[in-house]
Amino acid sequence: MIIKQTQFIKSSTTEAQCPKSTNPEFAFIGRSNVGKSSLINLITNNHKLAKVSGTPGKTQTINHFLINNQWYLVDLPGYGFAQVSKKDRGNFEQYIRAYITERKQLTCLFVLIDSRHEPQAVDVEFINWLGEQEIPFAIIFTKTDKMKPLALERNVEEYTKKLLEFWDELPPMFLSSSAHKVGRDEILDYIESIVVSSE
Repeated sequence: MIIKQTQFIKSSTTEAQCPKSTNPEFAFIGRSNVGKSSLINLITNNHKLAKVSGTPGKTQTINHFLINNQWYLVDLPGYGFAQVSKKDRGNFEQYIRAYITERKQLTCLFVLIDSRHEPQAVDVEFINWLGEQEIPFAIIFTKTDKMKPLALERNVEEYTKKLLEFWDELPPMFLSSSAHKVGRDEILDYIESIVVSSE
């Protein structure tokens, strides 16, 4: 897929405020500081699209970007640790879950996982919750450039093994590095295959 046009549409704090459109939506979510903004900028080939910050929890709204006048890329607030109050974290969790479970246009949720770490309980719990809710999703391992190949392979295998304790079949998985521009084509090809099949 070639990204010809990217347009920021709006930020929302509830599912009801999201754009009134039937276009398919591909949302990105992960623990705070997983490299989500950098990955979104890589995918859209626009380094200014999503705000990259060293402060975890910077994204605090549901952000819709219209791609090629065809589908929406949705930037969701991160889950897990964030430098915000407990009350705000609760609010984030509430409207993120509402968007995920109620948004009919949500076609695929990309769950971002930091490849440098062993399986984290918060990631596994979130992924299992998606399964319970029957939400279509894929997994993207980020920051692969910061790992040696054997260590990366070991961590991905550990995640696979952990998830197979709960799942009979695993969702699609992608490896990405915003710094080395790895994974962009594979992720966009996957999105394109879904968009084309839904037309």
